[in-house]
Amino acid sequence: MNTIGKAFKFGDNIDTDLIIPARYLNSTDPKELAMYCMQDIDEEFTDKISEGDIIVGGKNFGCGSSREHAPLAIKGAGISCVIAKSYARIFYRNSFNIGLPILESEEASEKISQGDEIQVDFTKGIIKNITKKEEYKADKFPEFIQSIIKYNGLVGYVKNKLEQGDYNDL
Repeated sequence: MNTIGKAFKFGDNIDTDLIIPARYLNSTDPKELAMYCMQDIDEEFTDKISEGDIIVGGKNFGCGSSREHAPLAIKGAGISCVIAKSYARIFYRNSFNIGLPILESEEASEKISQGDEIQVDFTKGIIKNITKKEEYKADKFPEFIQSIIKYNGLVGYVKNKLEQGDYNDL
């Protein structure tokens, strides 16, 4: 499981209101939420990103409210993953629940710059900065997390398990 994209860098304590402003929470449609992703930090963010790009944050990324709208907006915008020093606990859980890969790596968070080309191998926990020719480590995803991401979130994962008649681990 790999992804490659351009880095968009943000600082510490990026809360859910900065990720998706509360005034746009009248929808749960990821594509609609995506139009306003990061708007209060960078009004042109959604015009600059391409499918597969990567958000790099600092400490406590996704702090604030427990709404799922924040990771939905990020995923809906086409961001392939988020790399940060640390995450707010509920954002961390919500991200995997909707199938948005997120990685913790203090070194990557500090050394990656805006616009760097980044390649991520989720199965090995390797983050390569192609621009700077550097490599950083993160925890690799356990197999069941890889499956949750593969099936586009927890609901898709459970649906697949039930369709296969596999009731183990449910």
